[in-house]
Amino acid sequence: MPLDHRRLRGPEESQPPALWAATAAEDEEDEEGAGAAPRDPCALRPLFARAGLLSQAQGSAYVELGSGTKVLCAAWGPREAAEPGPGRLLCEFRRAPFAGRGARGRPGAAAEREAEREAAAALREALEPAVRLGRYPRARLAVSALLLQDGGSALAAAVSAAALALADAGVEMYDLAVGCALCRPPAPAASWMLQPAEPEERRAAARLTLALLPALNQVSAVLGGGRGGPPEDWAQALRLGLDGCHRQYPVLRQSLLRAAQRRDAAAAA
Repeated sequence: MPLDHRRLRGPEESQPPALWAATAAEDEEDEEGAGAAPRDPCALRPLFARAGLLSQAQGSAYVELGSGTKVLCAAWGPREAAEPGPGRLLCEFRRAPFAGRGARGRPGAAAEREAEREAAAALREALEPAVRLGRYPRARLAVSALLLQDGGSALAAAVSAAALALADAGVEMYDLAVGCALCRPPAPAASWMLQPAEPEERRAAARLTLALLPALNQVSAVLGGGRGGPPEDWAQALRLGLDGCHRQYPVLRQSLLRAAQRRDAAAAA
């Protein structure tokens, strides 16, 4: 029988990949928890923010968390809308195909699109109170968030990046919206922790994402759910999230100021 030289023949004795799937998943779980010292639940992960990156958009921002989450946002200023009425804010949220950790837990195409629509709606809910839409009658404002890497607290990072991008585009705003995520581990009497990583979110009994306008001390959105315990525990989570937003605010303001300085220096050159 002639051989097919166009294909690489496998070994005569081999095992199907499905045999090792469960073992590989268990090994990854062990690697996540092995040797990891318990962290301070009130500690914020390192935050990097930069505005004014994309020349193709009127405004842009990049936000990265120490857990590995990376979000890139682009914003466009007022464009004429066909329908009359007050200004509208259009939000889009997309996940890059390589944003997750391999193929583990990857949803189907329909489920992924539905998750992106829900995230876009949550993004709009968090940003609308920060934007002075009354100054843009019969106009549309658009912001698009792209999740490059999901290391946890992705929606909170997208809120901060989108607010920076809108401000960088010159959109009139009451204040920057700052996002902060929290989760509560399933262990009894466990306390809420700030900015959970992806493994912590995956195992959490309850999750919460808070958006705050720090200068006005006004909450623009509270999103989440799960088994968080009695109302006092949820109140504790809100206080912890508000403190986390206030602590991130100077970093975001400074990145916006540096972008304005770079723009002024480029115009003067």
